[in-house]
Amino acid sequence: MSATTPEAATPSFARHPLRLTLNGQVRQLEVLPWTTLLDLLREQLDLIGTKKGCDHGQCGACTVLLNGKRVNACLTLAVMCDGAELTTIEGLASGEALHPMQQAFIKHDAFQCGYCTPGQICSAVGLANEGRAHSTEEIQELMSGNLCRCGAYSNIRDAIEEALPACRQGGGQ
Repeated sequence: MSATTPEAATPSFARHPLRLTLNGQVRQLEVLPWTTLLDLLREQLDLIGTKKGCDHGQCGACTVLLNGKRVNACLTLAVMCDGAELTTIEGLASGEALHPMQQAFIKHDAFQCGYCTPGQICSAVGLANEGRAHSTEEIQELMSGNLCRCGAYSNIRDAIEEALPACRQGGGQ
């Protein structure tokens, strides 16, 4: 009777090739089929700005931009992103120049603990890309998937209202 090592007892799974443009740079990766986009970003690529909140798609802390649209990275399999353009909070700024939405969040003190802030900002940039929010009420409704436990909602809304015109005029992602 021989001892079985954990490696020998674990079946091997095929890794899938993945090519994507991440924050402006083309990346060639290999991922296991069940790897979420959130785990790929945080654990394999060390991009820890995107936060893991609920891990069930209910809080928005993991919001990133996939082809300019906001998605919950915890609910998106990495293999679904093959050939896509992905932007995280780390990719919004242009060198030292902050994105207009980042500037507005700072100006309006639209964060307290800061945990939800990367997801809030990415979601707000996606909101600007959608072009559907034209009133305070629409901003509130369309941002309702991003939760803030600290309750900085009025400041977040004010920041988004201020930054939307700049984002829509080409200053955004």
